Amino acid sequence: MIFNSVAFFVFLVIAFSSYWASPQKFRPSLLVLLSYVFYGWWNWRFLSLIIISTLADYTIARVMATSETKQLKKRLLGLSLTINLGILAFFKYFNFFIDSAESSLASLGFDVSGPALQIALPVGISFYTFQTLSYTFDVYRERIQPEKNLMTFAAFVSYFPQLVAGPIERAQALLPQLQRKAVFPTAAVAKSAAALIVTGLFKKIVIGDAVATIVETRFADPSAHGTISLWFGVYAFALQIYGDFAGYSSIARGVSRLFGIELIRNFEQPYLSKSITQFWRTWHISLSNWLHDYLYVSLGGNRKGTSRTYINLMATMVLGGLWHGASWNFVLWGTIHGVLLAGHRLLGAYENRGMPSAPRLRDLPAILLTFHLVAAAWVPFRAQSFGQTMDYFGGLVTWSSGLPAARVALFVAVLLATMITLDLIDRNRTKLKPLQWHPVVHGIATGIAISSVLAFSGGEPVEFIYFQF
Repeated sequence: MIFNSVAFFVFLVIAFSSYWASPQKFRPSLLVLLSYVFYGWWNWRFLSLIIISTLADYTIARVMATSETKQLKKRLLGLSLTINLGILAFFKYFNFFIDSAESSLASLGFDVSGPALQIALPVGISFYTFQTLSYTFDVYRERIQPEKNLMTFAAFVSYFPQLVAGPIERAQALLPQLQRKAVFPTAAVAKSAAALIVTGLFKKIVIGDAVATIVETRFADPSAHGTISLWFGVYAFALQIYGDFAGYSSIARGVSRLFGIELIRNFEQPYLSKSITQFWRTWHISLSNWLHDYLYVSLGGNRKGTSRTYINLMATMVLGGLWHGASWNFVLWGTIHGVLLAGHRLLGAYENRGMPSAPRLRDLPAILLTFHLVAAAWVPFRAQSFGQTMDYFGGLVTWSSGLPAARVALFVAVLLATMITLDLIDRNRTKLKPLQWHPVVHGIATGIAISSVLAFSGGEPVEFIYFQF
């Protein structure tokens, strides 16, 4: 863990008090310092990578804005891509490509050994790389003007609440909040921030971490479990990754709100989606939008004919899968989603971008189908090897006897029902107004959430899944 829970709480108290005690002009610099301490606590050496990306894109964007020719702007954009993606490729994909090349040559009868390096993967490198690249793209497309204050831009790149696992913020949303004079949070704002933090901890610890053992036992040896038991393992991982990642995003939003900064909602109840297209509009929204705006659109989107549209869609999802990790499992995961999205579009069921409406009872069959497709597709995402993926898929589709323990099935079912309840409340938040519930009701709900978090916190800490990306 970057911090244990106690150290993180102490860090937040120091960060919060020092931030609001400082004059506005010093706050961006203070945020940079706090963010570097936060990240450097894990491994201070990798701070150099963040600093390189920051200085490179700050300088490139400033020069780009004064460039008189489109050709020079393209070269500068290419330089930004080369620096950022070069760093990302080396630390994340070097050994993957070497090993893949060796395997391919070996299958052709060539015995070749490439260089093998023990390269540590910097936490959150994929997130901050995409964040700073979006800034350079937006300056190139003349959507924004380059930031003149280096410390403000450095705070944008390294802002600690979302540095290591997102959401991936856009410059036009975050930079103005770092530039303006922040207002100390009112009681209502503090209450909403606390609600986000408590809800995030509940999703992470009570739902996500609680099923980790169930997931581990099934993926460790799929052949030792029956078909139904393996399906419960899939359901459990669907809960784990959602609770883990949505929980982190909620905590990041709550902490940011205490600093007078509003981060985007990264999830909008994705497991209530009526289609795979809707799922990708509501799951990891910041990444989905990034892939659409900077990859899919750059490839041509749907502007170059039907065939090219499907090619662009598949390429976007495959590369989106590879973004998650240097493994053929992630390539397969991205390919599965690309095929599902292409199939949905091919059936004429394409939906315009935007947040979906609240689900109705008649939507239940579509919601269940979408959930099972998404849940099954999580198998290569979670599996540790391609062989384990094939074994697990084989167990899901080939009947074998053996039921999960009754307590395991009940536990997963209860947590799934709990998550659905939370999502339904959140989807209808405008109507239900949970923050305005009667103080007694609100107090009971908060007490139950905090008590549950404390009760489930006694085990071995489980790392946030998305820290590895």
